[in-house]
Amino acid sequence: MSDGTPWQSPDGSPASSSPPPAGPPTPPAAPRIPPRYGEYAPVSPVSPAPPIPGGAGAPGGTGTGSPHGYPQAGAPGAGPRAWSPPPKPGLVPLQPMTLGTILAGSFQVMRRNPRPTFGVSLLINGIVAVISLAAVGLSFVLGFDRLATASSDTFDDITAGSNALSILSTLVTLAFGLVGSAILQGIISLEVARATLGEKLKARQLFALAKGRIAALIGYSVLVGVVLILVIGVVVAIIVALALSGTTAGVVSAVLLGIGAVLAGIVLGFWIATRLSLVPSVLLIERLRLFPAIRRSWSLTTGYFWRTLGIQLLVNVIVTTATQIIILPISFFLVFYATVTNPTGDVEALDNIFLLTTIITTVASALIGSVTAIIVSATSALIYIDLRIRKEGLDLELIKFVEARQGGASESFGTEIGGSLPDPYRPTTAKSGASTRSGAPSDPGSPTTPSDSPWA
Repeated sequence: MSDGTPWQSPDGSPASSSPPPAGPPTPPAAPRIPPRYGEYAPVSPVSPAPPIPGGAGAPGGTGTGSPHGYPQAGAPGAGPRAWSPPPKPGLVPLQPMTLGTILAGSFQVMRRNPRPTFGVSLLINGIVAVISLAAVGLSFVLGFDRLATASSDTFDDITAGSNALSILSTLVTLAFGLVGSAILQGIISLEVARATLGEKLKARQLFALAKGRIAALIGYSVLVGVVLILVIGVVVAIIVALALSGTTAGVVSAVLLGIGAVLAGIVLGFWIATRLSLVPSVLLIERLRLFPAIRRSWSLTTGYFWRTLGIQLLVNVIVTTATQIIILPISFFLVFYATVTNPTGDVEALDNIFLLTTIITTVASALIGSVTAIIVSATSALIYIDLRIRKEGLDLELIKFVEARQGGASESFGTEIGGSLPDPYRPTTAKSGASTRSGAPSDPGSPTTPSDSPWA
């Protein structure tokens, strides 16, 4: 029964007939902006969820709004924040590269832009092949013809002259091969640098970018060749002098010195070649002078020698094996053909067969070498970019360039091909720190610790 007294709550306060006052208005949610590489996504503001049984105000509740004090779903701190993966505008992701990334990128360079890459490689390898064919063929024909008609009195002299001519032709072939490899690596480095940013250049654009730097590549090749000839010449002269001394000690010393020189030459050759393997890339991409480029390559490979050597050795083993698988059957067939078609050993027929064999093998080697040279050159270029990412934070500069291009700026850089943006590959004094390895997000400016593993 009602006695006219209004209903009260158990704590004695009268009930209110008006609704509870509304809280402050909820501000509108901020627009979601996708994070850039290396940044966390912003956490969306969420309204607190209503308490559930066992939460605040319930007997035995923890006062946190969820059982056992754990945060509710959707509340701040409830789960890991989103992380944006590194962008990949072109050939490879803009982050420190793994072995798989470098291998995949080096094999994709020609497939991604086949006409200029294969065309330039075929042109350079074709010129080297023609010069090599002329040098070797001329030395063989002249020497073999003279030996076939030599008398017993002049046979030894003609043999010595033929050997000297063969050595000279081999040196000419090696010299032009060295120059061609340096030029090709430099031009392919330009292609790789642009492909990393998603650009595809034509052959004339590549040559326009390389304008004025071909002489530097030739100078580098000549410098390497002269140093090799001087070092080998001095060592050989010492060994010959000891061997001709006429004493047992001299002969033994010559043998030991020869063995030691070969072993030391192999070790030093790998070491110096690895430390200088990035010089063509530096000459073309950064457009430095010769000796600053040598110091630059030496500096970039410091701390990453074994990694650089391991990757380059692996790629060379792969392409050499593939080349031999194709070339060896051709060589065996040509030898079989020569044996069947000239069983009597006629000199004139032998000359013709040799020339035919040399032409076929040279053309086949040039075609196959045009493909494998692109892979080897692209590997060195990707190693160069990777080391700059690890040591200088180059990926941050490349990301800035990509963002500026997406914002409506010029599609490229370099006045040679009509670009107006600054070159992100040119080193600046403002760069500090290197990018981190792929994986969990961390500070993009923290340096990467050099690894002794060639696959890291």
